[in-house]
Parts: sequence; structure tokens; C-alpha cells
Amino acid sequence: MAITANTHAPLGAVSILRVVDQILAAKKAVVRWNEKRMTRDQLSRLTNEQLEDIGLTRYEVHNI
Repeated sequence: MAITANTHAPLGAVSILRVVDQILAAKKAVVRWNEKRMTRDQLSRLTNEQLEDIGLTRYEVHNI
């Protein structure tokens, strides 16, 4: 009798993996959005002169 490796995922495992991947991707997107929001908030508190010192303009701050 030949023994072969079972290379098939259990029923529903692929669907669960896809759902988990989507949840993780959504979490990553929210974290990235929040990081950008906090960066824009901090940069918007700087004066125009301070922004110029670091090579940015108000327009660029709003597009981060």
C-alpha cells in the first residue's frame, strides 16, 4: 500500500484564511491611515518658516 501526503486543505480552511487575510489587510490600512493623519496633524502645527526649513509647503502637508 502506497502512502501519499495529504496536500489538500480541510474543508473551509481556504475561506477562513481569505477572511483572516482581509481582516489583517483592513487593520493594516487603518493603522497606515492613522499614521498619516497624525503626521498631517503634527506638520500642520508648524509655521510656514518651519515647514520651509524641512523642505515642505502647506500644500504638501495636506497631501501627505
